[in-house]
Amino acid sequence: MFPHWSEIFFLHRWVLWLIPVVWLMGAAWWYWRRKKSYAPLNVSDTRALAKITTSWKGFIKEHLFVLRVLTCTCLLIALARPQTLYDEEKITTEGIDIVMAMDVSTSMLARDFKPNRLEVSKKEALNFINARVHDRIGIVIFAGESFTQCPVTVDRKVLQEQMAKIKNGLLEDGTAIGMGLATAVQRLKESNGKSKVVILMTDGVNNKGLVDPMTAADIALQFGVRVYTIGVGTNGQAETPVAMRPDGSLIFAMADVQIDEPLMKEIAKKTGGQYFRANNQNKLREIYEQIDKLEKTKIELSTYERRSEKFHVFALLAGLLLLADILLRYGIAKSLTG
Repeated sequence: MFPHWSEIFFLHRWVLWLIPVVWLMGAAWWYWRRKKSYAPLNVSDTRALAKITTSWKGFIKEHLFVLRVLTCTCLLIALARPQTLYDEEKITTEGIDIVMAMDVSTSMLARDFKPNRLEVSKKEALNFINARVHDRIGIVIFAGESFTQCPVTVDRKVLQEQMAKIKNGLLEDGTAIGMGLATAVQRLKESNGKSKVVILMTDGVNNKGLVDPMTAADIALQFGVRVYTIGVGTNGQAETPVAMRPDGSLIFAMADVQIDEPLMKEIAKKTGGQYFRANNQNKLREIYEQIDKLEKTKIELSTYERRSEKFHVFALLAGLLLLADILLRYGIAKSLTG
């Protein structure tokens, strides 16, 4: 299919300026020929002449020059070298492999974030994931134990689906920070990414698990994994689940927000990361934006031009018009003088 005119690029654009010249010459020739062909003639009856002047053969003979003008026009367009020009972009990236290690313990249902810490954490983590279009990202969840919710992948749809499935109650309750970090590092140890990062988010104090948090930090350091730690929760007290009714519903009461900040800072420092404290949703969003700036993916964009010649279409059209001119000039039109 022939492209739209807006997509056409002419290599020799100056040739197109000759087209109006050809049309002006054709019009001038027709006017001169028409003026020369008519001379004063006295006749007694014009009915016989009317048949000649209104004959379709006469009309064709008189306007055959239009075919030659169109032939020249098509030839000039072909000489101008019409081409379609497309830009192709090649993106080369040195991606970063990231694992989000998220606390899903019961305390993450505290209502100092609306509706609770867990839902807000999921929302802001997903915003961060969607913004990192060139990176491989995975998700690990932990409470009293840890679990890989999604291995590192570039498939944003899978990540969105797995993030939506995260909820409290999937794992034994508790806060096994060391297990969460160790599992996240495990997902990255075979990675060949330019940079390997774990974003560890919790709202409590390590109280369960078989792996000590600092041992997990040593493992992260050994495999070149940088850890950013985030403490989630307001300063002071928050409405937190403190017990469970027989029907499984939670009982909420005001309780102190306890985050082991010295431990979080030590883990981040040992691995070359940073510790952040999020005491509200806006602050958590700002933290992710800051991490996004700290871990920039290197992107190289190369642009290529792809051209496709279209002159042959006009050259073929010129040939067909010339053939039509010859057939009419020495065929139908010639019979007028036969």
